[in-house]
Amino acid sequence: MFQEQYDVIVVGAGHAGSEAAAAAANLGCKTLLVTMSLQNIAQMSCNPAMGGIAKGQIIREIDAMGGYSGIISDKTAIQFKMLNKSKGPAMWSPRVQSDRMRFAEEWRLMLEGTPNLDFYQEMVKGLLIENGNIKGIRTTLGLEITGKAVILTNGTFLNGLIHIGEKQFGGGRAGESASYGITEDLVNSGFESGRMKTGTPPRVDGRSLDYTKMNEEKGDIKPDKFSYSDATKPLTFQKSCHMTYTSLEVHDILRQGFDRSPMFNGRIKSIGPRYCPSIEDKINRFADKERHQLFVEPEGWHTVEVYVNGFSTSLPEEVQFKALRSVVGFEKVKFLRAGYAIEYDYFPPTQLKHTLETKLVKGLYFAGQINGTTGYEEAAAQGLMAGINAALKIQEKEPIILKRDEAYIGVLIDDLITKGTEEPYRMFTSRAEYRTLLRQDNADLRLTPMAYEIGLASEKRLRRMEYKLRESNKMVSFFKETSITSAEANPILEAKQSTLIVQSDKMFKLFSRPQIGLQDMLRFEKVSAYVNDNNLDGEVLEQAEIQLKYAGYIDKERNNADKLTRLEDVKIPEMFDYESIKSMSIEAKQKLNKIRPVTISQASRISGVSPSDISVLLIHMGR
Repeated sequence: MFQEQYDVIVVGAGHAGSEAAAAAANLGCKTLLVTMSLQNIAQMSCNPAMGGIAKGQIIREIDAMGGYSGIISDKTAIQFKMLNKSKGPAMWSPRVQSDRMRFAEEWRLMLEGTPNLDFYQEMVKGLLIENGNIKGIRTTLGLEITGKAVILTNGTFLNGLIHIGEKQFGGGRAGESASYGITEDLVNSGFESGRMKTGTPPRVDGRSLDYTKMNEEKGDIKPDKFSYSDATKPLTFQKSCHMTYTSLEVHDILRQGFDRSPMFNGRIKSIGPRYCPSIEDKINRFADKERHQLFVEPEGWHTVEVYVNGFSTSLPEEVQFKALRSVVGFEKVKFLRAGYAIEYDYFPPTQLKHTLETKLVKGLYFAGQINGTTGYEEAAAQGLMAGINAALKIQEKEPIILKRDEAYIGVLIDDLITKGTEEPYRMFTSRAEYRTLLRQDNADLRLTPMAYEIGLASEKRLRRMEYKLRESNKMVSFFKETSITSAEANPILEAKQSTLIVQSDKMFKLFSRPQIGLQDMLRFEKVSAYVNDNNLDGEVLEQAEIQLKYAGYIDKERNNADKLTRLEDVKIPEMFDYESIKSMSIEAKQKLNKIRPVTISQASRISGVSPSDISVLLIHMGR
């Protein structure tokens, strides 16, 4: 039934599992993807969208590394928006509204077309572990499937418990059973586990809504796309979302059910995502607010199913229904299913190495919500890196560990491994101290050469990236070397209410002014001729504009990153004895012993380890 041994076995086929399986298989490993339902591969369990603030940067990074999330998001998008466009480019974040059914279908087709990848549908109930090494998995039917590496991407399924009002029942998500046995095996092997909570809103029938009473939310006039490859094209037609609001009346109805809410009566004891609270949590925590936004999001091109973003809840279904019927535009709403909360097991990620391999069991990797994260994008990024590093380890190659100045993915994993998390972790631009370097527009420049080096990104991808880098650098040089007369410049400067020039000046000086954008510069005959003669595309133009207008910020951040990189080069011996350092604080010793940082830089980021502790550590290391 199964070959003698797989190289990599991936347990769970959500966003993390799908990326992990694709990466391992594409790197030449014989890979098995095991899931409880082949019909639900890469299911969008919550909102039908990919990207957003910081998350869009992660999808771009996954794409630059040769992952599939960007391509599939493009192929199944129904709307595209570049968020935060009014701010600096470090904050620009792409987001697509997705066709949920087509998203899952496209992922399955993509995986089925991937060489070296097998599939099996059954529940995994245990792990085969011998002498601290992973040997494979055990299924509910008693099958033992062996593998050199196992990647667990179980999402919300480990001992999952669904709550709707007073009702509770086992489940990994609506209509699917929970997974039992893996947590117990891991705990018996010495792992520490915990519980987390997340939730989802009701799904409603779009035919029962009155959109004329809501605000229409259209996509960008000139939509972009996620993938840097030419495998996808921007949308030519988009579907609108809508926005409406709750009210004091809605809040009063919801409060009537608080005594029956599992969040408030003690049945849910675990911690939910701080930045995506339930509607009952919002009106409880922000009692002074008279209304909250609700985003009405279609689930696809042709389905009538609608996602009510902002109304996540675990209140009794009749309370949910009554409250939603009091929302403007929802007066005649019909439910397709009620919202619910779900509790599930996770494993504090300080038990992992930066490769996402566990410290306790060699060859065992964790990725996604099992590590305490929330969000498709965070999960997919972890799955990609776990798949890459499992394959590289089997092939006896050096792992890939992205640094904090190289990728949001590096920030995500370093935060998890170094700081841990006691609440569902969500990525924000504010978590990245080098966000000016980690923009959505340059993920290919940062990561594609690395991905090509290991064989995950194609030569075609690399050549496209090199063209973009070469041509944008040439255009920057053109602006720095080309002069413009006051007669040419002043009409445009005057129209933009920018200070006029009295003599010829270099073009880049004009371009660096905040009032002057690329479209203004293209009005100069020299610039438009240069662009047309070189047949430059939008990516090259955008890259050149950012490099010119934000050069000072970029250089400053690069210098800061280079200074801290020196500490990344100072390695701490694997079995270093922290207890022998008498002058180090007790808290620092405890944290350092638990996390076992690999470098001085990582040690300095651990909560509870002070600068003086780092100084003492350096002295004892002979530095």
